[in-house]
Amino acid sequence: MPNSKNEKLIVLVEKMPAFPKSVQQVVQLTSDINASAKDIVRVIECDPVMTVKILKAINSPFYGLPQKITSVQRAVVHIGLNTIKNIALGVAAMGMLNATNKAHFNTANFLLHSLTTAALSKMLAERINLCSTESSDCFVAGLLHDFGKVVFAEFIADEFKLALEKSREQQLPLHQTELEFIGLNHSQAGKMLAEKWELSEPLIDAIAHHHEPDSSQNVLRDCVFAANQISKYMSFGDGGNPVIETFPDAIVSRFGLDLPALCEALGDLETVKTEAQSYINL
Repeated sequence: MPNSKNEKLIVLVEKMPAFPKSVQQVVQLTSDINASAKDIVRVIECDPVMTVKILKAINSPFYGLPQKITSVQRAVVHIGLNTIKNIALGVAAMGMLNATNKAHFNTANFLLHSLTTAALSKMLAERINLCSTESSDCFVAGLLHDFGKVVFAEFIADEFKLALEKSREQQLPLHQTELEFIGLNHSQAGKMLAEKWELSEPLIDAIAHHHEPDSSQNVLRDCVFAANQISKYMSFGDGGNPVIETFPDAIVSRFGLDLPALCEALGDLETVKTEAQSYINL
């Protein structure tokens, strides 16, 4: 990517707000093997707004816990530190979305697509027996995979609007029309955003290459790629890209099925949409 375009992207990404300090501290602590659960709980509880939002998320139908959780400490016991971290990331990311923008990019539909992709990505991770930490990371990768579009909608709206319109009218992949009108695509913007937010390298790679399932061996990226197509196939929200990509051989090999067969094997996916909507309405 030419330096001028790279510099343009750096400027755009720097305009995006950082995560709240409490969320940054949680991310740092959960990556520190010497940090204790007590340290992490203390950081969250020092941010009353974040505490309330995390507890509302945990008690939503999205997590389906059998009993109400009334403290962050109890939440850690029931769902684990990594899931707490990822809820904090999710709540913080959702809080950055403005309801309106000059690109006329529908952020409510975008959020539904992002959340269903997140849930499906975690579901796929569990299906292929990834550990709970990796499955939880798949949720975050799915949630944030398209957040580069938020950068474009906020700060380069005119060009992004043209990219959205051409993608829709000519049924072209949005990441291709973004290159035409902006010179960059949302995967590149998303990668830099993930780096700004100090996410882990596998998460950054999954976001950067979620349209390139053959580029490297990254199981998080494969789960996000498949979940993204399933969400579009099921018409769960709208991320602005009308093109449903067929599964390349690497993805078929990973999950053992093509797109229609995998959707059928996963069962009733409407509950994924319903639960995602409950999370949005927190």
